[in-house]
Amino acid sequence: MAKKVRFTDTALRDAHQSLIATRMSIEDMLPILETMDEAGYHSLEVWGGATFDACLRYLNEDPWERLREIRKHVRKTKLQMLLRGQNLLGYKHYPDDVVESFIERAIKNGIDIIRVFDALNDLRNLKTAVKAIKKYGGHAQMCICYTISEIHTNEYYVNLVKEMEKMGADSIAIKDMAGIITPATTYSLIKDIKSVTKLPIVVHTHATSGIAEMTYLKAVEAGADIIDTAISPLSGGTSQPATESLAIALEELGYETGLDHDKLKEIAEHFKQVKEEFRNKGVLNPKVMDVVPDTLTYQVPGGMLSNLLSQLTEAKKEDKYEEVLKEVPKVRAELGYPPLVTPLSQMVGTQALMNVISGERYKMIPKEIKDYVKGLYGKSPGSISQEMKEKIIGDEEVLDVRPADLLKPEMKNLKKELGDLAESTEDVLMYALFPQLALPYLKKRKDPFCDVPVQNVTVIY
Repeated sequence: MAKKVRFTDTALRDAHQSLIATRMSIEDMLPILETMDEAGYHSLEVWGGATFDACLRYLNEDPWERLREIRKHVRKTKLQMLLRGQNLLGYKHYPDDVVESFIERAIKNGIDIIRVFDALNDLRNLKTAVKAIKKYGGHAQMCICYTISEIHTNEYYVNLVKEMEKMGADSIAIKDMAGIITPATTYSLIKDIKSVTKLPIVVHTHATSGIAEMTYLKAVEAGADIIDTAISPLSGGTSQPATESLAIALEELGYETGLDHDKLKEIAEHFKQVKEEFRNKGVLNPKVMDVVPDTLTYQVPGGMLSNLLSQLTEAKKEDKYEEVLKEVPKVRAELGYPPLVTPLSQMVGTQALMNVISGERYKMIPKEIKDYVKGLYGKSPGSISQEMKEKIIGDEEVLDVRPADLLKPEMKNLKKELGDLAESTEDVLMYALFPQLALPYLKKRKDPFCDVPVQNVTVIY
């Protein structure tokens, strides 16, 4: 019997987040959703990550309405989202009542699978989210944030998986956000994980470093059940490898994918036009399509590379790019080897940038780095030396509690603050996550002319 391997397509979330800064609107998606539903995917990744933020910030869209619209057209295929654990879709920890309410509403509005991760692999920060996913009938796909360091061994990841299974994980995702997991490592890691669990294993990587297809082949050979890919026009570069190409290659090797190639062709034709529009508008920066083997050396995700480059360009210090890239691994080691994923990737990158630009290491320290060293994001994977702690936070105390234990419930107060602007719990959650974006959006929804200045007109008879 042919071995099965299933596909999650990322076109509606990670692919356009990686290539066109999450600028795809619901109008770009609607015409092709029913075809995607018929294509034989295991799931479609449609929400989470930066989509919520981008809907409000750039597209004047209600992110909840987007989800409901997608669900209306996708009836058979599972819908999936990415959730940053206690950070939800924002960049800080939220109280437990906000986390639980958000998950309940996400599932109610159409999400089936919630892929949940913590940037530090601190499982305490996933406890509330996983409990809520299970409570409201969702599928809890718990994530290993893959990174490389002296402490991030196969044994380290296998122990994480054992704990995740005890917490109620329904499947395990190996999330390689920087595209740095090599084919050989993938094979050995999946073999080791498969020796301790029968849970389905999903592999997620990016094509940035040029080895992703080989990585997926070795993953499938080792027994991975599901791989993340993107329909061809939105694949490659900082996105995922192409769905159609991998499906053909794996089918020829005797694997059963369940995909309908005629439907995939239709989907690709649709997204070719969408991509062309973004290319013409200048939203698709050709740099994101580059293969960057240096990723394997510096372990810096593609999005972080472009972010550092734009910060240096703004400061007119482009010539310092290589120096900043070399500084990133040093900062990361000094901070206990955090995986470079949101929000830690931005924090480590900014610190490395400041170290180089100011000419003196740790002369300038962002508040977020101080909070991280204090334990406000969770426990660092490796230890931070006493000398580094003193340099960054002086004699301030390092907290050892779960960060969210310090937060009081907020939903009642948020509802009160919004008053009659909130028509639903979804509106309150929008405000909880992105108050500066949600407030003008909700005001405008209530009164389209709320930001039009009142003019005094003198009537002359």
